[in-house]
Amino acid sequence: MKRVLAVVVMLVALLAVSVATADDGGGPLGVTATARDARVGVLVPAAGGRHFCTASVVDAPHRNLIVTAAHCLGGDGGLVFVPGYRDGRAPYGEWKVRRRFLARGWAEGQDEDSDVGFAAVAPRGGEEVQDAVGGNRFVTGTATGATAVTVTGYPSARERAVGCTAEPHAYSRTQQRIACPGFSGGTSGSPWVNRDGQVVGVLGGHDQGGTTPGVSYSVVLGTQAQRLYEQAAGDP
Repeated sequence: MKRVLAVVVMLVALLAVSVATADDGGGPLGVTATARDARVGVLVPAAGGRHFCTASVVDAPHRNLIVTAAHCLGGDGGLVFVPGYRDGRAPYGEWKVRRRFLARGWAEGQDEDSDVGFAAVAPRGGEEVQDAVGGNRFVTGTATGATAVTVTGYPSARERAVGCTAEPHAYSRTQQRIACPGFSGGTSGSPWVNRDGQVVGVLGGHDQGGTTPGVSYSVVLGTQAQRLYEQAAGDP
């Protein structure tokens, strides 16, 4: 997982690269700015406590599905997803995680090439989460670096999301990497969204997303991720 101890490095990096402060600022490539996206939110223990990972809503038939890193879904405790979280508030409500979906490679051996997971959340007042905030398409088989992507996530030390647009590069046959400052502990699970609004990566994978806030990783989304999505999307 993106290490919490990297927070100090993150703060230095945020100053060093002249991070923009305006919401939704596109900014030049590779610059991290405060961001706002209702489809992206935090995972919080149901028993209470601070947010510790990022997740986002993806398009699915039952309109109840979120994607994150598999290592964010471990443990037996309940989880709550808070889309659009900002300054301690839940503008779109809190959504209880009902069921988790992990690839066998992660469940049995924490294989870093399987570090993608899905969760179905329960409806609130008869409404599904995708109806409340929308969702991006989850797409596999996209060539790494085919387009720039925007990564949006929540560092544990911040109460607002940060976003960065940059071009991913291959790290290995099964892993991809991106250079964006400020993505420290808490940003695991952040979606990598291309210009067509498609999730083509999820922050995690190698070293559970990376050990420094300036370089982050994702599994290359392939056949295994597609099968897992189909399993999760088919669950009512």
